[in-house]
Amino acid sequence: MASPFSLSASGALRQPGFLSFLTARLLGVFAQQMQAVVVAWQVYDLTRDPLSLAYVGLAQFLPMLLLLIPAGDLSDRMSRKRILGASWSVAALCAGLLFWLSAQHTTHVYWIYAVLVLFGCSRAFTGPAMQSLLPQIVAREHLAQALATNSMLMRTASIAAPVLGGVLYALGGGELTYGCAMVALVLAVLMLARVPVLHAAPRTALVGRMWQRFGDGIQFIRSRPIILGTISLDLFAVLLGGVIALLPIYAHEVLKVGPEGLGMLRSAMAIGEVATGLWLSARPIRRHVGRVMFAAVAVFGLANLVFALSSWFWLSIAALMLAGAADMVSVYIRSALVQFSTPDTMRGRVNAVNMLFIGSSNELGEFRAGSSAALLGAVPAAIAGSLCTLAVVGGWMAWFKPLRDVDRLEDAARISGAPEPQA
Repeated sequence: MASPFSLSASGALRQPGFLSFLTARLLGVFAQQMQAVVVAWQVYDLTRDPLSLAYVGLAQFLPMLLLLIPAGDLSDRMSRKRILGASWSVAALCAGLLFWLSAQHTTHVYWIYAVLVLFGCSRAFTGPAMQSLLPQIVAREHLAQALATNSMLMRTASIAAPVLGGVLYALGGGELTYGCAMVALVLAVLMLARVPVLHAAPRTALVGRMWQRFGDGIQFIRSRPIILGTISLDLFAVLLGGVIALLPIYAHEVLKVGPEGLGMLRSAMAIGEVATGLWLSARPIRRHVGRVMFAAVAVFGLANLVFALSSWFWLSIAALMLAGAADMVSVYIRSALVQFSTPDTMRGRVNAVNMLFIGSSNELGEFRAGSSAALLGAVPAAIAGSLCTLAVVGGWMAWFKPLRDVDRLEDAARISGAPEPQA
């Protein structure tokens, strides 16, 4: 069989419904990124307390932790498209509530945290359904190309959305930004309704209780070092080394820039990701993907270390761009390895665990970063986190040798023992 990377991007784009799916995802990313910029700015502006940023991440992580297990189980039993549409509808409601709170000029951040808890509930169902839906939309021979196109376009949206969020906040405050986010999510739900599901495996009755079925998913992951190593690497590398949660502090106190500057900082990583995605589309990684992934995570840690030490705005931008470039390489390889290693009937539960790890690294990582900054200061916390990322890379290369030695992405299913996904 020809390598998936030999297929043109147009092959994936010609798949029925793929363009509508991409459009819906773009709208969802725009809404989430704009909302994240304004929430972080408003919370820190109200409190000037680094710990308040930690609670922003914690408020979203805790409901995800509680709900990802039933969310993953439902994604293997029900229509993933309907689950995704419902979760985006709840996210639109959250944007509307934030709009109302901003219009009321509330000074009580606990109301914002309450809305973020509801938003975390919606994200618990969004993650497994969305990650598991793409292989049901695109034929297997186009899946790797669709994953690359999807990743690159999502990163493209991540460039413009934070800057746009900062600009909209400067022009019209939180009401304008949250209102735009709400409209984008409603449009995403409408676009998703146009997506046909053509490549789903035949539904079979899943036996046992929910916890037993989810335990089967856990056992599947534990028995596949490639999958376990991939998702746990993301967990610990970003959990310990991520600096996104500290950007409002750096913007306020280290770099002395306003909300527009904060938007540029949040977009810098996405610029690096998109540039690298374009390069990968012309020069795809064909060999030694395991070692390349570990090298990319190491570069991610080094770039964050440069950012942690920088007090010059443009050097900070450059460091975040380099971190984004490395992250794009890592995310692309990791997502492809998980998809190729997992049969369709197990994808909901496996992606639920994957989203739990990602949620831990992102939302719980925000709590780790904020609480560390409150204890140590923002700069020492960022330095310590970056060094921890480098230590994780060394440890995982030693502990997950099969992952380190993966040569081609297409080899992942054979090495992991996973059956071929249903066409």
